[in-house]
Amino acid sequence: MTDDVRGSTLNLLRDDLESATAAKKCHGCGCFHDAVAALGATELRTPLADTLEKARHSLGERRYECLGCKLCWPADALNRAVKVLDLPASAGCPTDAPERRDGWPPYPGEYRTIRYASPVAVCTLHSRDLVDATAAAAPAGLSIVGALQTENLGIERIVENVVANPHIRVLLICGEDTPGRIGHFPGQSLISLVENGIDERARIVGAAGKRPVLQNIGADLVEHFRRQVRVVDHRGLVDAGAVAAAIEDAAACSPGPIDDGPVIARAVRTIRAAPAERLVLDRAGYVVVVPDRRRMLLVAEHYDNRGVLDAVVEGRTGTEIVATLLREGLVTRADHAAYLGREFALAEMALREGSVYVQDAAPGDEPAPEDGVRDLAPSESCSCSAKGSCS
Repeated sequence: MTDDVRGSTLNLLRDDLESATAAKKCHGCGCFHDAVAALGATELRTPLADTLEKARHSLGERRYECLGCKLCWPADALNRAVKVLDLPASAGCPTDAPERRDGWPPYPGEYRTIRYASPVAVCTLHSRDLVDATAAAAPAGLSIVGALQTENLGIERIVENVVANPHIRVLLICGEDTPGRIGHFPGQSLISLVENGIDERARIVGAAGKRPVLQNIGADLVEHFRRQVRVVDHRGLVDAGAVAAAIEDAAACSPGPIDDGPVIARAVRTIRAAPAERLVLDRAGYVVVVPDRRRMLLVAEHYDNRGVLDAVVEGRTGTEIVATLLREGLVTRADHAAYLGREFALAEMALREGSVYVQDAAPGDEPAPEDGVRDLAPSESCSCSAKGSCS
């Protein structure tokens, strides 16, 4: 860098700091506090000595981290400083990683999850309203949609959450990249990450913005992320309908879940279901499923394990029947409840369609005579014939 360029950059940097010093709103803002501390720890503390001293005297109690101003002088000052020296990784915005949690997504954020096995992740950048609008539309292929405010912790969370889901193969970027000159350019930085990766200092190569440093994730994870996703760049697109259409188009070209690269700790286990070999006897007894056509009700006749009827539960849906059986302690095993849920769903459909329902035997069991499944016709319920009328 020539002396003229360096001198010009320092003059602009002084102007930024002096503007922040003169603005009362900056005196209690974390942006200004952090910028003054960061610049004071670099070689710029000598040429900027007078300016930094005035800035320190203006600082008040730290009352907030960031006001989100469209024109952020401290952020601009740090951006200019990056042009003339390497700032330490801790300078400026906080970059400490949040705690990882079980499940998917493993890290918190401003996002909505739609379907784990879908291939498209959507980043709406600063357009937070677009998150809810896109989630409400729930276009085919959408896995997760969220906003992004910063080019350090925010991008780290995107990388971790995407890599934790092998089904995600497309990263669609839309929305407004920055509201004015706040100092953050997360969209440009995110695209630079996919295109260029990070350097030996963990800085995103080619990224603009306040602090494009990913100090909490390694180069291997970044490279896996770059292999896993392709970027669809729709920055500036804020129409929810157009975004939904773009998601469906991107999903149609997905190559399927990724299975190569380094071993990544998956947040969600995929377990292949297997048929039950045998239903273990429920200590509470067993249930006979009866569709009552005359009253258009579902009936659960509960017997203890001696074959003695001890309760009858009636309802209009299988869901409420099984919920009641569980609540009353008439069903105590999860596999028994699952079996009955399936049977009552079939009985409910038979009742609605007028078809015959036959209760299936439990896995590994043969239907006992007292378990004989009954489908109550009007004549069986009230002593009148099927064609007659009740008295």
